[in-house]
Amino acid sequence: MAGAPPLRRRRLLSLALLLAAAASFTAAAAKAKASPRLSPNYYRHTCPHVERIVSDVIAAKQRANPSTAAGTLRLFFHDCFVNGCDASVLVSPLSSDSTPERAAEINLSLPGDAFDAVARAKAALESACPGVVSCADVLALAARDLVGILGGPRFPVALGRRDSRRSDARDVEGNLPRTNMSARAMARLFASKGITAREMVALAGAHTVGFSHCGEFAHRIYGYRAGAGAGGHDPRLNPEFARALQRSCAGYRSDPTVSIFNDIVTPRDFDEAYYKNLPRGLGLLASDAALWEYPPTRVFAERYAGNRTAFFEDFAAAMQRLGAVGVKTGRQGVVRRRCDALD
Repeated sequence: MAGAPPLRRRRLLSLALLLAAAASFTAAAAKAKASPRLSPNYYRHTCPHVERIVSDVIAAKQRANPSTAAGTLRLFFHDCFVNGCDASVLVSPLSSDSTPERAAEINLSLPGDAFDAVARAKAALESACPGVVSCADVLALAARDLVGILGGPRFPVALGRRDSRRSDARDVEGNLPRTNMSARAMARLFASKGITAREMVALAGAHTVGFSHCGEFAHRIYGYRAGAGAGGHDPRLNPEFARALQRSCAGYRSDPTVSIFNDIVTPRDFDEAYYKNLPRGLGLLASDAALWEYPPTRVFAERYAGNRTAFFEDFAAAMQRLGAVGVKTGRQGVVRRRCDALD
């Protein structure tokens, strides 16, 4: 090669570059094969009735316990935002030698009905298709199905997630939004997960169902900081609403389970009322009010308040994006036979 003429040397170099590129492409293809992409048809041959099985179990659970839907949506969100959608939040402290995510302070209020819904669906799948469907996929399907049951949008769910081999409470802090965060801070957090401000506001629409414990917004209704006025509440709250909250939450310190519907207008319907409540001072959490105050997020809240179709379309797309955050596929994870334990 050293003695080859300049033209021949250039040709040889070009051939070497082509061979290197081909080798790189082959390696990338092999890696892609080892870690397949998510697909709605992932279980077509291995568990063809997976969606029907999950749907039947989840619908029965929702009929028996109507709070299941909102709790499962929250569970899905908390799972995906900490190390990806890998079912790590489902691991019970009782079945782990370490302290799993579920034991983190912010996760202690995750409702038992949501965990039970996933466990029941997983048990049914283990009976029909042993060791095939991951807990992470069960949770994603359950969240989707429950939105539809409440009247929200229906959308396809890509499948093929694997479950995590670990769950550590120390991973939680800083990865989940707090109820007193500013919209700007929330937008930064969501952006770090690959979720846009528009998708963030759409996902916030899940607050159209479910409830929050008084302790999560007590700072807004009791002894609010200077400038709040004689009522002692956050001036962004509708005064009549604030007084009603003060009365309803009066004993929250002695009974921390006291809670209020996130959407007091249509609390059991998945609709756009959450957004309509914001300019009326009926947003329960400080983070809800923040979305209306911050121009980059307010523009989307205004749009959804006046257009249910736009909200449903964007919520469906945002849920699909959320369900793809940090997923593990192929050999990156496992299929746990029990969702509450690390196999």
